[in-house]
Amino acid sequence: MKRDSRLSGVLHVLLHMAQQPGPFTSETLAKAMDTNPVVIRRIMAGLRDLGYVRSEKGHGGGWTLACDLSKVTLRDVYTALGNPPLLAMGNRTEAPGCLVEQAVNAALDRTFQDAEALLLSRLGAVTLAMLGDDLRKRLGARKVRDISAHHA
Repeated sequence: MKRDSRLSGVLHVLLHMAQQPGPFTSETLAKAMDTNPVVIRRIMAGLRDLGYVRSEKGHGGGWTLACDLSKVTLRDVYTALGNPPLLAMGNRTEAPGCLVEQAVNAALDRTFQDAEALLLSRLGAVTLAMLGDDLRKRLGARKVRDISAHHA
């Protein structure tokens, strides 16, 4: 089963956008996420609808940030992606009348709900500005000036 890495990918793209001025084309962002520009346009349109980014058409156009990074949390971005499943595990449902299955599923349901609530809380405590600060520290430790060299 393939993991849903959209949140990580979108955060990656948003950090690139925060570090370099000017618009980014869907093609440029697609290269950063190793995906198709159509996928980028779909994701960015959702972020645009929430006011996190804006798009400019025509020559020299592209996507730019439109928000205060200190006010947007990882949870906000997660929500903008449509709240994809946080956990890959689920309950067995082959024998819903089985009392053992019911007991196991009830315990797992509570545990999964608690884990999701904790994860959402943690995502809500981290802003895009905090990610940017961490990136700048990492770049400084490597003495890298150009963000395009950060993949080294």
